[in-house]
Amino acid sequence: MSMTKNITQYQTLVFDCDGVVLNSNKIKTQAFYDVAKVYGHEPAQALKDYHVQNGGISRFVKFEYLLTEILKKPLDQTELKQLLENFAQEVKKALMTCEVAEGLAELREQTKHANWLIVSGGDQQELREVFKARGLDHFFNGGIFGSPDTKDIILAREIENNNITQPALFLGDSKYDHQAAQTAGLDFIFLTQWTEVKDHQAWCLELGLKATSNLATLQQDKYDRL
Repeated sequence: MSMTKNITQYQTLVFDCDGVVLNSNKIKTQAFYDVAKVYGHEPAQALKDYHVQNGGISRFVKFEYLLTEILKKPLDQTELKQLLENFAQEVKKALMTCEVAEGLAELREQTKHANWLIVSGGDQQELREVFKARGLDHFFNGGIFGSPDTKDIILAREIENNNITQPALFLGDSKYDHQAAQTAGLDFIFLTQWTEVKDHQAWCLELGLKATSNLATLQQDKYDRL
């Protein structure tokens, strides 16, 4: 479902992190390449391409894909763990310094009554540490959630726990975000400013999705049917 109400009418706002709250998409895309380049340029580029095509999906899934599908190797848990640790080291420092979305505090003020959650493909512990260190965690009174659980699992669980109550809106920047919102029965709006979905204009038009540049334009009721 696309966005059907004014932003102030929603009881719950669910935010993806990368490309929505933090300008971190390019950071993570480059980190996938850098971590995988020990196997050579072609496997690293293949992983980078797979990541961009599957925005919002856990790093655990992507590095498993690197080992089993790109490199055609048996899944070695020790090797997988090392890749994940290397990736975490690459991105953690960058997440501490990257740009925070304009208008976040103003949107929180505008929706004081609403429950706010982060539901991300990023590592949950990493997200919680970064948001606390950067003084952003207090905005998200409903909690900060991420992998290894998928967005589908997180949304279903938080709905079951009554932590997500209707009407609810998911703010995302990937095709998977829309799919997860649709599966969970949440309204959805696509944020375009930092997305890595190359065909997002045609895609939004095809599905009749509402889109806006960022959290600041969201508050100005500038919803574009692209």
